[in-house]
Amino acid sequence: MNIAPGNLNKWKEAPDDQDALEVGQKPSQGARRHFFLFAAGAVVVLMVVAGGLRLLFPTTTASQSGAAQHAIQVSAVSAANRLFTDRIEALGNAKGQQSVNLSANSTELITAVHFHDGDMVQAGQVLVDLKSTEEQANVTNARAAVDVAQSNFNRYSQLAQAGFLAPSALDQYRAALRQAQASLAAARSRQQDRVIRAPFSGRLGMTDIAPGTLISPGATIVTLDDTQIMRVDFSVPDRYLPALTVGATIDARPDPYPNRIEHGHIALVDSRIDPNTHAIRARADFDNADGHLVPGMLMHIAIENGRRTAVAVPESAVQTEGDQTFVYVIARQDGKTLARQTQVQVGANEGGFIEITSGIGAGVQVVADGLTRVQPDASIRVAGAQSHAHGGQASPGGPGQASPSGPSQAKPPASSQDGLRSTQP
Repeated sequence: MNIAPGNLNKWKEAPDDQDALEVGQKPSQGARRHFFLFAAGAVVVLMVVAGGLRLLFPTTTASQSGAAQHAIQVSAVSAANRLFTDRIEALGNAKGQQSVNLSANSTELITAVHFHDGDMVQAGQVLVDLKSTEEQANVTNARAAVDVAQSNFNRYSQLAQAGFLAPSALDQYRAALRQAQASLAAARSRQQDRVIRAPFSGRLGMTDIAPGTLISPGATIVTLDDTQIMRVDFSVPDRYLPALTVGATIDARPDPYPNRIEHGHIALVDSRIDPNTHAIRARADFDNADGHLVPGMLMHIAIENGRRTAVAVPESAVQTEGDQTFVYVIARQDGKTLARQTQVQVGANEGGFIEITSGIGAGVQVVADGLTRVQPDASIRVAGAQSHAHGGQASPGGPGQASPSGPSQAKPPASSQDGLRSTQP
């Protein structure tokens, strides 16, 4: 590229003009950026102001629509009078009418076992034979001595009758015979000790003994229980003594069978009250012909001590928080159906119903279930109730208790001073 000398200075000045042009454009771009930032800030301020105004001045229509959409559907139940039975409850262990641990009275080897585990045996039945060689020999020896003494007594008795023997001499032979007979009885007794028999009829337990086992005195060979009648001993505070009448009906629930109720009667009441615990013991008998009750089984005893009528609600309608108990009463306030948390005092729990001793009365409707979804004073809809016009409010009738349809029949339900709806149709 050829540049004339006269144009050399102009060519050198050209970059300066270009830089001046770029410098001149920079103020215009900065102004645009400031404008956009200002506009964005204004939009944010407007949004904040609009949100604040919405919170401070909510519209009635929007709030009612939101309440209707967020109302929780629940079912209702009316508190009603129910019959409760006062019960005295106690615990006891079942045992057979007769129970024993069979054992030997001396150390000896077992030579024979005549039973199987769990057998039903009769009184006097032979169960175990112990080694009795020496005892058998002693019986044989004692029997021989009796034979000799008996022969001598017979011979000298004839001589005494003929007058050839003094009566005093005959008395000596008679005493010798009786002594030999006593020795034979003792030998037979020791021999019988080597045979273990059932002392009464009943069922045998489990055992690990076998022929050849060396048994010691006091060691259990096998257990024997008469379980036709089961006995349960229990203790109750002495203030319940008037309710412990011999022959009175008593119920018991076996711990392994929570749905089974055994019926029995009080067989015996102790003659003394424990001065330390101020409790008195009693014994109840239960028929066990079917064999469901087993010795050692834990029994929950219940004795009726009168009946009464009280207000009750289902268990599902009661909520416990710490040491306080609540129900959610269905209330109407400012055109809304609310779940009002109400503290109550509870009593007995029987048949799935809880006694309410104070807090609400009979006829008051409460939320029947789903308490985990309900908050205090929350808006609710009662299942099975029809909605009123302009607000969709639900009638607090229970399931299946719909309000009359049609605008001419729809009447606002009567309410008490605290907003509770009447349970009357």
